[in-house]
Amino acid sequence: MEKIDPTKTNIKIDDEIMKGVPSNAMGISHSKEEFVIDFMMMYPWQNAGIVNARIVLTPGHIKRIVKALNENIDKYESVNGKIEEAKIPSDMPPIK
Repeated sequence: MEKIDPTKTNIKIDDEIMKGVPSNAMGISHSKEEFVIDFMMMYPWQNAGIVNARIVLTPGHIKRIVKALNENIDKYESVNGKIEEAKIPSDMPPIK
């Protein structure tokens, strides 16, 4: 059996997903079995928003994602300097 090289995995992405979606807010909920992350675009002047993407993950997978994000933030900051955490805008309505 031929060994699979994970660095040469072909992954398809359609044009709509390739464009990406804007997000200025995020909501997270969880149960024992899953984490749900909603990426949202909030419009404070309308006191409204829309969920642009919902990702459902197992607890074990989200743990790996957090680790990968932390590693990539460390790499980014080693080249570009410390990232300052964005403050929540005062006109942003609370996410329920």
